[in-house]
Amino acid sequence: MTERALNPASRLSSLRPRSSRRRGGYDGSFFRRRMAAVACAALACAALGALSGTYVGFDFAQAAFEVPGGFAWMLAQFVPTAASLEKLGSILPALGSTVLASVASSCTAAVLAYACAVLGSRTAGVGGPVAPIVRAIASLFRNIPVVAWAFILLFSFKQSEFTGFFALFLTSFGYLTRCFLESIDEMSAGPVEALRAVGASYGQIVAQAVVPLSITSVVSWVLYMIETNIRDATLIGILTGTGIGFVFDIYYKSFRYDVAGLVILCIIAVVVACELASNHVRRQII
Repeated sequence: MTERALNPASRLSSLRPRSSRRRGGYDGSFFRRRMAAVACAALACAALGALSGTYVGFDFAQAAFEVPGGFAWMLAQFVPTAASLEKLGSILPALGSTVLASVASSCTAAVLAYACAVLGSRTAGVGGPVAPIVRAIASLFRNIPVVAWAFILLFSFKQSEFTGFFALFLTSFGYLTRCFLESIDEMSAGPVEALRAVGASYGQIVAQAVVPLSITSVVSWVLYMIETNIRDATLIGILTGTGIGFVFDIYYKSFRYDVAGLVILCIIAVVVACELASNHVRRQII
């Protein structure tokens, strides 16, 4: 055997890529190409933004100059005062009704969405045309904004609590159906196939395999939907004349900005509390 074959260092050096043997084992061309690509992408985004702003007549320099003044005016006008605290008696009941409507619409939509997702899933579905029909319905309801649903339903049900509930329900149903479909399709198919092999009925497969494997993800999505609906319900209340959105609209249009600021703070407090509670529940179930 030759001396090169007997020398381990020579054998290892021959196995190294040529790019790593140049310049002491460091090749900076990859990082230069990566930085050049990032710089080109940033320049393209900046050019696209400038072109879009020019097309719609948006002046970035003027906006940057006026934004600090706008925030200063907002902070000065929307700060709650001692007189605005007297309005808590009318704010809190409206806020409570908004939260309850959001929870009710989310939970009702979750039950129906889960049933449709199980029937239309690829893993445990009934097959046939049910899967594409369920996905088409979910896509339709999910892609129509909740504000559009509120405007459509206003012509049928007028300004009422049910209009806001129904608008939140339809959007939640489409969104949750899509999420539940993905969760069920991503779970392991082994338990489902095992139950089918031993002759289990469809109800037994759903109860013993689908529900236990997907319940964690389902609860997480429902909690997220409740958070989203509480925020959306404020805007829906302005359109339907109900809930905390209607209270905010009244005080805002009557130039009672201090009370409107108090309404905003109450909404923020409820949303943050709901998010903290849902995060705690997610940590416990995961």
